[in-house]
Amino acid sequence: MKPDFAENLSVIQAIQLILAPGVMISACGLLLLGINNKFTSVLNRIRILTEEKRKTILNASDRNFHSNEIQRIESITRQVAGLLNRAKLIRNSIFCYLCAVGLFVTTSLLIGADYFVPMIQLRYLILSMFLSGMVVVFVGVIFGVIDTMKGFAIVKFEVQVDE
Repeated sequence: MKPDFAENLSVIQAIQLILAPGVMISACGLLLLGINNKFTSVLNRIRILTEEKRKTILNASDRNFHSNEIQRIESITRQVAGLLNRAKLIRNSIFCYLCAVGLFVTTSLLIGADYFVPMIQLRYLILSMFLSGMVVVFVGVIFGVIDTMKGFAIVKFEVQVDE
């Protein structure tokens, strides 16, 4: 027996609808990959600066601090504070992207459920989930932009201190 064309078309449409949030899941994955690298870099920089500060204090503990050592410790303290602020922004961005992935997965599941049990209320929920995911991605991007601006300010400060 030949399958009904209309039934096949609706199955194809359902698969296409389920895959639409999948594209956003992939996009979030790419964003997460980039932001995780940035997060690792910022955390490593915090560790390096903290270790340098610790060594500088230990080396000068037997004698008086030189003015350049005091200046370096103050510079490190200020940079670490800025980097911790950046780490929080990056963490928030990562959190947003992960929440968005959850919302997009939920959207896909709800689209699949709507195919088997069509309800108008479910369609509103599907749209709400997808749009919420898009908003959360946008918020994550905003955190990323703020982090980028703060990163430049920290580097600018470090260059000015050394001049």
